[in-house]
Amino acid sequence: MQTPPVPAPALAAFGPTLLRWGLGTLFLVHGLTKLLVFTPAGTAAYFQSLGLPAALGYLTIALELTLAAALLLGIYARWVGLVGVPLLLGTIVSVHGAHGFSFANAGGGWEYPAFWALALLVLFCIGDGKWTLASR
Repeated sequence: MQTPPVPAPALAAFGPTLLRWGLGTLFLVHGLTKLLVFTPAGTAAYFQSLGLPAALGYLTIALELTLAAALLLGIYARWVGLVGVPLLLGTIVSVHGAHGFSFANAGGGWEYPAFWALALLVLFCIGDGKWTLASR
């Protein structure tokens, strides 16, 4: 039985970088959508409609954009990315969990934020990858 080829170590080092960039892009899109499309006031009102403090809407926008910058630029990304895990788990508890597993369900289920949180944990485990401004 032949074993499958192992990726070259030089190529494997780009895996965490691609993961970091993908996660950063997701946070950027979500943060900018709340900022530019829903507006900060609209986001705060939505959070209130869920029974959450309005200030949490503003904090979420700031957090998503900060996470995006840290992940895309590689500024202690593996550690900063951990901050996104409770944020995403909070979306499961407050919004998506009630809609079942599949994100295709009305209102969006919890599969997408759960996978996103898992990907952040994987990034923490494997490191920042290449092309970082500050790594540890």
